[in-house]
Amino acid sequence: MSAPIANLNGRRFAALLLLVQCCTGADAAIEPQDTPPAEPQSEQLTEIIVKATEPRFVAPTRRDRIGRIWAPVYINDRGPFRLVLDSGASHSGINSHVAEELGLPPDRSRQVLLRGVTGSVAVSTVRVDTFIVGDMAFGTSRLPIVTDALGGADGILGTDGMSDRRIVVDFRHDLITIQRSHSERAGVGFRTIPFQLILGNLLAVEATVGGIRTKAIIDTGGQVTIANLALRQALERRWSPLNSQPDTIIGVTTDIQEGNAARTPPLRMVALDQGGVVEIRYKEVTFGDMHIFEHWHLTREPAMLIGMDALGLLDTLIIDYRRRELQIRMPDGQ
Repeated sequence: MSAPIANLNGRRFAALLLLVQCCTGADAAIEPQDTPPAEPQSEQLTEIIVKATEPRFVAPTRRDRIGRIWAPVYINDRGPFRLVLDSGASHSGINSHVAEELGLPPDRSRQVLLRGVTGSVAVSTVRVDTFIVGDMAFGTSRLPIVTDALGGADGILGTDGMSDRRIVVDFRHDLITIQRSHSERAGVGFRTIPFQLILGNLLAVEATVGGIRTKAIIDTGGQVTIANLALRQALERRWSPLNSQPDTIIGVTTDIQEGNAARTPPLRMVALDQGGVVEIRYKEVTFGDMHIFEHWHLTREPAMLIGMDALGLLDTLIIDYRRRELQIRMPDGQ
């Protein structure tokens, strides 16, 4: 959603997507306007967030190739298809190859607007009869056709239907489990971090970076961590200018924005159960007032999208939507 997904010839590719419906209506039923406009107008649209990125979910032994989490999904009784688990996506989507394999023709009369980190583009949708992941089963719905720049993934698994679910990502054993939450407390060795759902469905935790209060958004769909200029400016006012280098962010819409990558103090979150602080590190952070921060009205307060470069260094990450908690187990020795 939101984070750079590759470093190619000095450029980073970002695949965070916002899905903006070309009509008002519920997430599961994307209805077109009577006469679809040639260019959807933002004031007429209801938005849904969808995010994604590039490589594969990796085990801790492959920390130099941090990627995203793939989940097996069955669509119209076929599959499994590999969809990227995206904690910032309010709606799921599939790429054009999956639509072709399922024999689903794109419906250009029912388009949605994909709003990425750096821009937006209108895309078609397809109608599916069944959509099954774990113990979740959905009936008839419409899915957008998302970009094919997903690093081998078949689409995006959004958070629609996750309100009472518990997602367990075991990085050590390269496993993911999605099941109904029974409000389990954190197990032995886990730390508990409360989260809030903001802007509809974004998982946000209160944190600090270099002593600066920061709104940290958990972005399992992003490969790399990205932050706004408000955070950089606050850090430089308190400490000293960051040593950075130019970084180009290319979104899945192919729009380009410039940023700066810099080594940054780790993210620190206060744990509830055992007290103390949970510290999450990243190699570097790309700073820029990207299109997506402006769209979310997150340009004035320090904000950061925590990507898989940081989350993938954990031993286990549990997202319990019913309890509104992150339950985190750190690697041995931390």
